[in-house]
Amino acid sequence: MKDTLNSWKDGQAGGGRMPFAFRIRNECCRLALAETLSTYVMMTFGLGTVAQVVTGDGLFGRYLSINLGFGLGVAMGVHIAGKVSGAHMNAAVSFTMCLFGRLAWRMFPVYVAAQMLGSFMAAGTVFSLYYDAMLNYCGGNFTVAGPRATAGIFATYPAPYLSIPGGFLDQVLGTAMLLLCLMALSDQRNQPARAGSEPLAVGLLVLLLGVSMGSNSGYAINPSRDLPPRIFTALAGWGPEVFSAGQNWWWVPLLAPLIGGVLGAGIYKLFVELHHPAPPRIYGAQPREAELEKSATSELCV
Repeated sequence: MKDTLNSWKDGQAGGGRMPFAFRIRNECCRLALAETLSTYVMMTFGLGTVAQVVTGDGLFGRYLSINLGFGLGVAMGVHIAGKVSGAHMNAAVSFTMCLFGRLAWRMFPVYVAAQMLGSFMAAGTVFSLYYDAMLNYCGGNFTVAGPRATAGIFATYPAPYLSIPGGFLDQVLGTAMLLLCLMALSDQRNQPARAGSEPLAVGLLVLLLGVSMGSNSGYAINPSRDLPPRIFTALAGWGPEVFSAGQNWWWVPLLAPLIGGVLGAGIYKLFVELHHPAPPRIYGAQPREAELEKSATSELCV
């Protein structure tokens, strides 16, 4: 198997020369494709876990299974695109990176469009995969609320007790913790994740957020995770109620994570990153700060 992989890498397969004429060299296209695929994989595993838990009535997993599904899905997404696009898979991460100068603003719509596309395709994939199971579970009536509701497989909805202000705080705080920890994991002058362990570290972070902050509203903490599947369900049979449910909840996981991401990254920078002692300079050598900043920018993933 290793020899086969090496032969493909060298442009050879089956003893013959394989010309890679289809290789895309445009950087913008490469980043968009990687970001789309990583988001698709993360969301397919995550939503698939929710579908299995819901339609199985608890026989094939419970709440912890969903947290594990999304955590491991994020880890796989980082493996797929971490060294290409950074595997943001989250519009709040991309927005924060642009605001802090780690991603060009011109790339922001490219990243968000790629994430939205990957997430929408993942919703369609899980819908097709579990269509029969959902029909069996709900009796053919796709509902947003009630004992046999299935809309929550795809998008997040608030718990019955949760107010809009409480839900907004939930999403701001959850995303702030996400970006705060991501900044720490990528800070080369602190205690970053070891080279090669970044996917596991980010996946464990998402798992930690799920088991500690997930019960109020499903810890969307990601506009790219929530909006495209919600649009898909509106088109696929659940109707406009997916936007009006939960006191018009849909806009909260769209806006609050953007605020939370900037808040969390800013707190880490204010409390830790800005106060690193300046490294000693060596005459004629490139400043170490520039190298570290470049490394931190390329390795920040989620």
